[in-house]
Amino acid sequence: MQAINYYLIIENIKEAPKKIGGLEIMDSQNTELRYLKGKIISIGDLVPNVLEIGDEIRYDKHAGHSIPNDDKLLYVIKVGDIVCKL
Repeated sequence: MQAINYYLIIENIKEAPKKIGGLEIMDSQNTELRYLKGKIISIGDLVPNVLEIGDEIRYDKHAGHSIPNDDKLLYVIKVGDIVCKL
């Protein structure tokens, strides 16, 4: 699968549960997080050279849409939805 134009294909990276006072807050309950962590799988041809395949990024949790690929669920986002490279 190859991204085109200003799009990227990413794989979501699960983060460790957040602990508050000995209680673990699961991803589905953690509404504080605005930005999710992901790993770049494919880069479109118009994306700036700052990003490379394999880079870890933070992106807006409301960005893009999911697309099934084999046994994985990947996400297609625009380069403008990325807020930082880790």
